[in-house]
Amino acid sequence: MDTKPFPINCSCNHGHQHHSTVPSGQIPFLFIIQILFIVATVGLVVFYRQHPAFSTLSITFVAIFLEALPFMLLGSLIGGFIEVFVSAEKLTKFLPGTSWRTIFMAAGAGLFFPVCECAIVPVVRCLFQKGLPLGAGIAFLLGGPIVNPLVAFSTALAYGYQWAVAIDRIVLGYLLAVTIGILVELFFTKQNALAAGLPDNGSTCACGHDHHAEHGEHKRSFFKKIVASFQHAAEDFLDIGRYLIFGAFIAAVLQTVIARGEMAAVAATPVLAILMMMLLAVVLSLCSEADAFIAATFRTSLPLSAQMAFMVLGPMLDIKLILMYFQLFRKRFIIALSGTTFVLVFLSMLIKYWSQG
Repeated sequence: MDTKPFPINCSCNHGHQHHSTVPSGQIPFLFIIQILFIVATVGLVVFYRQHPAFSTLSITFVAIFLEALPFMLLGSLIGGFIEVFVSAEKLTKFLPGTSWRTIFMAAGAGLFFPVCECAIVPVVRCLFQKGLPLGAGIAFLLGGPIVNPLVAFSTALAYGYQWAVAIDRIVLGYLLAVTIGILVELFFTKQNALAAGLPDNGSTCACGHDHHAEHGEHKRSFFKKIVASFQHAAEDFLDIGRYLIFGAFIAAVLQTVIARGEMAAVAATPVLAILMMMLLAVVLSLCSEADAFIAATFRTSLPLSAQMAFMVLGPMLDIKLILMYFQLFRKRFIIALSGTTFVLVFLSMLIKYWSQG
């Protein structure tokens, strides 16, 4: 199992261990962030453990983390089994690439294939190799981590079983995924969007393994598939867990340090509140099964539109996703996709705020 800090795995449906294609220079930067985080937390324990605010910080952090942990574990398990047992061919048949309807189907495919954003990039990569249109692949990439039953349930639980919040999140995520998928289909092609060197047929997976020769072996070895599923889930769980710890800690710090008056001043300016939560979503890089528990901590201080901005943008665009996008897309397309996603989420949340006001 890869134990490097912040590994970005690319696993196929056959259980091969794939190496990250993220430039090596980016991993030390993330390693430094991890070390600084450890140093900061140790410093808090050593120098501020007697301070009243430290108790508040600790209780808030543990509460957020423990609430989100079961959903993160379940999401990792589901993602692991889908990666191994649901082939790209099956997903391609479910999402036929023959019409514009494919985009609308792909954006809602997470209802049947609930993959979080941490595992969806290699799945979409294999789908592109199987001939899925670019717009449909983008719709699945953006909509899949939001439009799925596990995320809906975790969101409802985080908000005290207010299912209206979960439904709003799913509907907004679906509409945005469809809109961006259509725009991508109109203005880009696979040739100017996908990274150079991707296979254009189904003979190889994203990392070059020949699967036709091994198909019979994996067809017969059910036990090996089970082991590969749990191994993939364990790797995702350990990787995602680091981001969840960061996210829970930063949310707890914000809730402890920022005065209610200052937060109220931010809440009074919807543009500022929405932008703040969107930037927080990009930086924290949480998993879609866990981010609602972070957003819910701002229920009493920020408008719902700002909280929703956090929950919708995070699964579509964050630091870890941008790094993984370099496995799949050209740099110009990443910039265009990121900018379009950010702007459309911002505008949709402003409209949501005004419609509620």
